[in-house]
Amino acid sequence: MNLLTELKRRNVFRVAVAYAVVAWVLAQVADLAFDNFGTPEWVGKTVLFILILGFPLAIFFAWAFELTPEGVKKEKDVDRSQSITPQTGRKLDFLIIGVLVFGIGWLLVDKFVLPEEASVPVIQTNADVVTSKSVAVLPFVAMSSGPDDEYFADGLTEEILNSLARLPELLVTARTSAFAFKGLDTSITEIAVKLGVAHVVEGSVRRSGDQLRITAQLIRASDGFHLWSDTYDRSSADSFGVQGEIAEKVAAALDVFLDQEQLAKMHTSGLRNPEAFIAYQRGVEAAALAHETTARGQIEGLAVANQFFERVVELEPEFSAAYFNHGDYFVHLIIASAELGSSAEEVARAIELVNRDFANAARTAETEGDRLNATLEQTLISDSWLRMPQLLSAAARSSDCISPSWWGAIPATLDPSDNALTLWKRTQACDPLNFYAWVNLARTQLRLGDFQSALDTALRGMEAVPHRQIVDELFMAHLALGQTEEAWAATLRYTDEEDRLLLNRMTLASAKGEAVKARELGDQIVQQFDTELFGISQHAVLGEHSQANELAAEWDARPLGFLELLDQIGTCVCGAPFDLEVTPNFARLIDEANLPWPPPSPINWPLKDW
Repeated sequence: MNLLTELKRRNVFRVAVAYAVVAWVLAQVADLAFDNFGTPEWVGKTVLFILILGFPLAIFFAWAFELTPEGVKKEKDVDRSQSITPQTGRKLDFLIIGVLVFGIGWLLVDKFVLPEEASVPVIQTNADVVTSKSVAVLPFVAMSSGPDDEYFADGLTEEILNSLARLPELLVTARTSAFAFKGLDTSITEIAVKLGVAHVVEGSVRRSGDQLRITAQLIRASDGFHLWSDTYDRSSADSFGVQGEIAEKVAAALDVFLDQEQLAKMHTSGLRNPEAFIAYQRGVEAAALAHETTARGQIEGLAVANQFFERVVELEPEFSAAYFNHGDYFVHLIIASAELGSSAEEVARAIELVNRDFANAARTAETEGDRLNATLEQTLISDSWLRMPQLLSAAARSSDCISPSWWGAIPATLDPSDNALTLWKRTQACDPLNFYAWVNLARTQLRLGDFQSALDTALRGMEAVPHRQIVDELFMAHLALGQTEEAWAATLRYTDEEDRLLLNRMTLASAKGEAVKARELGDQIVQQFDTELFGISQHAVLGEHSQANELAAEWDARPLGFLELLDQIGTCVCGAPFDLEVTPNFARLIDEANLPWPPPSPINWPLKDW
């Protein structure tokens, strides 16, 4: 007996083809159904395994058995003269053709008729445009109550976020904004609206002894469908590869192509030491709390945070973020050196340490955005701004999410340009609950003469993340538009702080040219509140030229005093609040960076005559 002939006679080949075609169609239908119902990934894998396992069984059945009018019989028990295998073969042919037609039709409908994921209805958000390739990674919930469990969950979240943020195709919400919802009972849809994203990743972490169970799911915000979900059971020692696996699955579900280099970075970057992992989150928490207090409290709180960051770099000496956060303490320390009574040696040592920190942060940075951020910070506090224009231009062109800190004052006040506008719009898009982004976007628009856009930005900012500094920009935008009554109404609507109310009353009187009233209110501020509230910018809008110059010269002589000068220029919105000749150190930096002087003055201050 010829084996090939016998295989054909028994329809083995036809059964093989029919099984493969039917299995393929079933797999396509199951994949779509599982996506729509948020079925865990393991279910799909199980179905695929069963279909593959069934193939050799189907072949064996076709060889050993035959379908007869009386039912299924063993092939050896069937009389060849009564065999109906030819008729069965023709039926299989029809089945194969029919299923193929159905399958091809299904693909064509899916490709050309059914809407793609990108066509998901756009949610109205704080962002100008919501792209389908956008995602926020929410803080994973710690399901156990060990002393470090919450920090571990936060660290896992941040590593997933950072892995996804390295993909230029994706818009990923920064930590500042994503973590704003930690511990809050807020719906996925509402979160997506506030963050301006189309998708949300959420999950949980449960620790039991040395074992971890990590769950994660990707949710489409428009309809709540789970696009992907999975559960990972790992030991603590083997847990640090999970963030890369989750990030890879999320990227794949969002149809983001990953090359080999990107895949490798996803699985190797970030912290790998458990102690460093937790210490960094403790440091971030302590630093955030420190920034919410007074100037002296900030220094004390940041010193506590730095103990954790120092432990991180001891364990993981190539972790850029720890160096960057560690340096922030020394910037505060140097600025406050006069009030603290620091010696020249202490200041010099602090300057040495902060330069070391930012240099190390730039050296170890894993993304171009992080490198630029650290380099700009180091350049800002250095003795030379020669590289500043080049670096600012590179930051504007970068596709990374950059949330400027100290150096952000330059593109918002001294160099309002299309580059600055691009930078702040991108920062606002990727970090929409960072009040600093809204302040500086409005500030840039105001100085570019786009007063209505500045007003709109400030109003949207107050909806997204209410903050007194955004109120200040709202107030100034109204004044630039000549809307004095609206400016005061906005102040009353958004703040009840007595010092801010009094300060804005004085500013409003200055804008109206009411010299006597403005000066009386200024004296009241000095008598009733800390005199630091009354700075260079206040003297400028009152027309007090010599007093403004005197304060500016005092700050110029201090270590990093130009940071206060930048802040005063930003809050004044009055062009030059002092003469550049009285600030030689600041003047040299301006000249080196070829920055325009005086800055734009979008508001006419009748009492200011220079």
